[in-house]
Amino acid sequence: MKKYKLSVIVPVYNQEDYIYRNLHEMLKTFKRYGHNFEIVLVNDGSTDKTLEEAKLVKDKKLRIVSYTPNRGKGFALKHGFDFVSGDVVTFMDGDLDIHPKNIINFFPYLEDADMVIGSKRHPKSKVNYPLNRKVLSYFYHVFVNLLFNLKVKDTQSGFKLIKYNCLRDILPKVLVKRYAFDLELLVNAKKAGYNIAEAPIELQFNWGHKTGVKNGAIKGILVDTLAIAYRLYILRHYNRK
Repeated sequence: MKKYKLSVIVPVYNQEDYIYRNLHEMLKTFKRYGHNFEIVLVNDGSTDKTLEEAKLVKDKKLRIVSYTPNRGKGFALKHGFDFVSGDVVTFMDGDLDIHPKNIINFFPYLEDADMVIGSKRHPKSKVNYPLNRKVLSYFYHVFVNLLFNLKVKDTQSGFKLIKYNCLRDILPKVLVKRYAFDLELLVNAKKAGYNIAEAPIELQFNWGHKTGVKNGAIKGILVDTLAIAYRLYILRHYNRK
């Protein structure tokens, strides 16, 4: 199997309670598996001590970039991409609901795919997250596949492994900054003819956080999703070079 350099983009916002611990866990995990890697942490306008806590982690594999004000996860990921140097790129949430060890199993899929997405609905996945989120996720999945016919079982996973050239091609066309970034990335990849594979994951929901989904977030997701459909079918935005 080909050896890749891995770039890990970690968007964070107000995660002072655990970002120090979780950065150490990421570094320890990737070093254990022996991959050439780098971590680019993007502080998305945190208003607490997230940036100060992250800077306490001293490691040559870690780079920290920051800006204000808060712009949303999608913006943070696009900003972080400007600083990567790897052959493949992954996105990782700072709360580690999905442990970084999962990404190691994604590499074999790159033999036949340009993008590998972690799927909660893969038959080999082991997931533990709230029932209300499972229900909302199911209905959103049905809705999205009716709109876009993506032929993947999980469009919402933020856990992906993507070849650099693929991401460089599709990322500039992604306009969603907050709620439906992952979906727009998949729509772009399919439109551009890239191969997408799904891999199993282990997901352990952080029950210390609120498990509810705010009405504003649901509305934002629907608005962003319909905006993607409008750009795809009406404006033909994703056809542009």
